[in-house]
Amino acid sequence: MFKEIYNKWMHRYFSDEEAIIFTLLLLVFFLVIIFFSRMLAPFLVSVVMTFLLQSVVNTLQRFRMPRLPAVIIAFSLFMGVLLGVLFWLLPLIWQQILSLARELPGMVRAAQVWFVEMQAAYPQFLSQQHIDQIFTEASGELRKLGQWLVGLSLSSIPSLVAWLIYLILVPILVFFMLKDQEKLVAYVSSLMPEKRSLLSRVWNEMDDQITNYIRGKAIEILIVAGVTWACFVWLGLGYAELLALLVGFSVLVPYIGAAVVTIPVALIALFQFGISSDFLWVMAVYGLIQLLDGNVLVPLLFSEAVNLHPVSIILAVLVFGGLWGFWGVFFAIPLATLLKAIFHAWPKLHTEDPA
Repeated sequence: MFKEIYNKWMHRYFSDEEAIIFTLLLLVFFLVIIFFSRMLAPFLVSVVMTFLLQSVVNTLQRFRMPRLPAVIIAFSLFMGVLLGVLFWLLPLIWQQILSLARELPGMVRAAQVWFVEMQAAYPQFLSQQHIDQIFTEASGELRKLGQWLVGLSLSSIPSLVAWLIYLILVPILVFFMLKDQEKLVAYVSSLMPEKRSLLSRVWNEMDDQITNYIRGKAIEILIVAGVTWACFVWLGLGYAELLALLVGFSVLVPYIGAAVVTIPVALIALFQFGISSDFLWVMAVYGLIQLLDGNVLVPLLFSEAVNLHPVSIILAVLVFGGLWGFWGVFFAIPLATLLKAIFHAWPKLHTEDPA
């Protein structure tokens, strides 16, 4: 019985030559990503940037601008943003990280005093043994953080060389991917099998979704980070730039990111303001930003571009993030979209082209 079911399943999905070739291509793609993702990092970043800038090029071309000037303008915008990040944003964020690291021991001492007061007020809920255990572990984590910062400074030269190489390679790749896009697409198409209706269906289904996703995420990060920074500065919260950056990038990990970033926002607000109306205002404004992002901004930016169930999104983040770290998290939704497109297109192979 099981053999018969297996044979029917294999005949339905893998009896066609195109399905077998597509499966092999997909397998090669994932093996290359799994084993060479670190080596291919500049290329992957360049692909993302190209998808993002292609929208700018298309917009300029709609105003009858030739492609090469449109590419030059889009690339100039990219370089301007890159230089701003390198020479303004990153030094500012690094200074705030160092400042926060210096203040952490004082924050821990303030927390210890607060816990002792809570233990005196509510001894039935909190014992001195629990307090000692909490702060012994906290002291250990602080020592590890200090060692990590020292180690990062000492080992920064090799990393700096690698980053400098990336900073040279990525702009070059982005420029030529934009400039020679049609030639590159034609070349890749020439390497594909002549019979590629399944591949075409999968690509057509996910092409617009991937482009809209990357463009939408970039806009969402900018809006959420900008609004968060303005609100935190208005409320007088310290480390507004660092926290705004964390909140902005938290949108890359739907549901999980917002929950995780809530912790540093709440802790810094708590240590700065204590249990007061200012602390409640910070948390209320932060909650409102998350609410508006999920219920207003995301539907406006994405609409039906990425129509995935929340469970599918969380599972994709866990699986691909576990495999490839940050880039796995960033590409989790596009990869989940790819798998969904394959599942949708594959059965049509035999309903449209019966044997």
